[in-house]
Amino acid sequence: MNDMWLDANVLIRLITTEHPELFQRSLRLVERADRGEVTLRLLPMVVAEVIWVLRYFYQYPRTQIAELLLPLVTRQGVVLEEADIVIAALDRMAIANVDFLDAFLAETARRRGGYVVSFDRDFRSLEVDWVEPE
Repeated sequence: MNDMWLDANVLIRLITTEHPELFQRSLRLVERADRGEVTLRLLPMVVAEVIWVLRYFYQYPRTQIAELLLPLVTRQGVVLEEADIVIAALDRMAIANVDFLDAFLAETARRRGGYVVSFDRDFRSLEVDWVEPE
């Protein structure tokens, strides 16, 4: 049981500390990963869920979310899928004050090529090739 796939609620408990027992259990898990006892794997979709919950349920500002999540998703013992894109998207989300998924899509298009097709004009602030459907 070395590989464990993290669910959003573990990260949310670490960040909010709202439920002390669940926070402690989540913290112990992360400490095990720090010691190399387990590998915590994290999907971009889970990061997106954490951001959505922190933003819309807990009302955290985007800059604070990025500041809190970056150390968690980059710590020793955590393997973040598509880490380069997720980390860049977290930075852009905070700087451009846009939704994480828009920043993630823009980063993906930037790195893999092509245009973003959307009616959302937030993409102008994300420095990506962007068009609206005609």
